[in-house]
Amino acid sequence: MFSHYLMFNGVCAQALEAYAKAFGATVAEKRTYADVPNPGFEVTEQMKSLVLHSRLVWDGSELMCADSTDPVRTGGNMYISMTTDDEALVRQAWAVLADGGHIHMELTPTFFAAAHGSLQDRFGVNWMFTANA
Repeated sequence: MFSHYLMFNGVCAQALEAYAKAFGATVAEKRTYADVPNPGFEVTEQMKSLVLHSRLVWDGSELMCADSTDPVRTGGNMYISMTTDDEALVRQAWAVLADGGHIHMELTPTFFAAAHGSLQDRFGVNWMFTANA
């Protein structure tokens, strides 16, 4: 099984909430640095509320994410691509993730899809959406 693992700069909990809302997903697991009984490294008070590991599941898919203790460069060269026959879900996810984000390509009908577009959400993650025709 392959899945994506996203690293954030202290906003993982907010990203999980937004992604759960966007996709009608379930946060199946969420552990903070405070949950680790004996981490083997120093956990400062500031770190305790950060997400150490989490899993978001929907429609047979899984997305894992955490807050990094080292700075993470947002954006970059990776996109999470969602392709589905459910155009309503694509439009719902688009509306949530476009809020506060940057649109690379508007969500619009194309020659290969009922709707296709890409954006970078407010957390710095690139998304590509395709609703099959």
